[in-house]
Amino acid sequence: MATPVVNDPIKKDFRKFLYIVWKTLNLPDPTPIQYDMGNYLQVGPRRCVVEAFRGIGKSWITSAYVVWLLYCDPQHKILVVSASKERADAFSTFTKRLINEIDLLQHLRTKNGQRDSVIAFDVGPAMPDHSPSVKSVGISGQLTGSRANTIIADDVEVTNNSATQTMRDKLSEAIKEFDAVLKPSGRVIYLGTPQTEMSIYNLLPERGYEIRVWPARYPTDKQSAMYQGRLAPFIELNRASQETLPTEPDRFTKTDLMEREASYGKAGFALQFMLDTTLADADKYPLKLSDLMVTALNPKKGWADLAWASGPTQVVENVPIVGFTGDKFYRPMWMSDDMLDFTGSVLAIDPSGRGKDETAYAVVKMLNGYLYVTRIGGFVGGYSDKTLTSLSTVAKQESVNMVIVESNFGDGMYVKLLTPILNRIHRVTIEEVRHSTQKEMRMIDTLEPVMMQHRLIVDEKLIKEDYDSAPEPSYSLFYQMTRLTRDRGAIIHDDRLDALSMAVAYWTEQMDADSESLASMQKTEAFNREIERFMDHAVGQKPRGITWM
Repeated sequence: MATPVVNDPIKKDFRKFLYIVWKTLNLPDPTPIQYDMGNYLQVGPRRCVVEAFRGIGKSWITSAYVVWLLYCDPQHKILVVSASKERADAFSTFTKRLINEIDLLQHLRTKNGQRDSVIAFDVGPAMPDHSPSVKSVGISGQLTGSRANTIIADDVEVTNNSATQTMRDKLSEAIKEFDAVLKPSGRVIYLGTPQTEMSIYNLLPERGYEIRVWPARYPTDKQSAMYQGRLAPFIELNRASQETLPTEPDRFTKTDLMEREASYGKAGFALQFMLDTTLADADKYPLKLSDLMVTALNPKKGWADLAWASGPTQVVENVPIVGFTGDKFYRPMWMSDDMLDFTGSVLAIDPSGRGKDETAYAVVKMLNGYLYVTRIGGFVGGYSDKTLTSLSTVAKQESVNMVIVESNFGDGMYVKLLTPILNRIHRVTIEEVRHSTQKEMRMIDTLEPVMMQHRLIVDEKLIKEDYDSAPEPSYSLFYQMTRLTRDRGAIIHDDRLDALSMAVAYWTEQMDADSESLASMQKTEAFNREIERFMDHAVGQKPRGITWM
């Protein structure tokens, strides 16, 4: 039997072990944040929560920590709990892989006769015991039946189990079972990214847990106060000198984080990357009037380029404001002299059927990546001849070349009723659009990125027309826009906003398709240029046509 190593430096400092693991996996050296997180796993309190932005590798680091615990004490018992059994098993599988691939850990490899499965396995030196060395289980599975020195709760909160208060209450009760499984003086470590501002992680300090947060950007003084003293000391130490800069510049550049914020939206980015669950009222409502550009529009032409600003000289005066206090409309700071014909014009219709809602419509035109809202409104009586004729007239007046209708009425019946009237007044392509995702999420995910990039331009006269045509404020587009949250049923009426989001979605899909086509064309052109250079060098002449000769 080999003589045990005395004063093993790896057993004294998990960070040394983390370095060995990263090298074995052919990864770059652990980053300062990864080392800081590793140190907290080793020396942190018995009950703690590790919150870090997506992509930092917290699950991998913690998996390495589990192996290190077994390296230090092969009799240690660990329970891994995740939102699903599949995720818990993935954590356990990666842990087994580390043991099997790192030579330093060969003595921990499972022996014949020991448990050796994905859901439960023993390490070689472990004494026979009712509980395996490592066991994985989903949060909705059977937690009892085993005992553990350490419980790793890896992303137990996900969208599917925390979207509603009922779900969060159920999850909050489920995690109480940890205390029934934990051995005396045992430890519980949560790893996670909050999914809502009402995250269950926020309740854990009441149960004696310490929360430690590593955001993707160094927060400002104002943002720092939102964390209530939960920021990792490493972040606090460097925050003053690197405010708003990436905390992991080698992983996420400043530009990359800006792009992710535009894609996720402010609220989504605050949760997923900044771990900020405070979300003030302004952040709970992601669609802001101030992100729009408002000016008088030409029905046939748009500007080649515009620039957004929110200074006092850009404020649009003397228009109804139905948004929150301080949220204003702004004019463009600058518009190019060149005006060009719109690339196209789409009319989106959200039929009401026989309900109390309006049949809402929106006309959105596109030019150079900017979307121009030229008409918005609603009609009572979704499938009456009067309404169908009015919609067809709008299509003609706005010279639309595409009509899209939400499929929520009689299995395509609305399109069948509208088509002959539309053909008589303004012959144009008409398509039905089907949706399968939650409406509120779909509208926000469509509109927020476009508005944050200030790509949505609204005709100034529409603001008053929208307000005057609404039977009450809740029917107004801009009221709906500013009151929308990601909660199901967030607003009573959403018809005009839904019509707008349909039209915007149509153009964003077109722009994505055009981008792919452009990229393919550019690739082909680059290839042809290379062929030309090669032929010119090889035979002294450029290729003629497709034969090259």
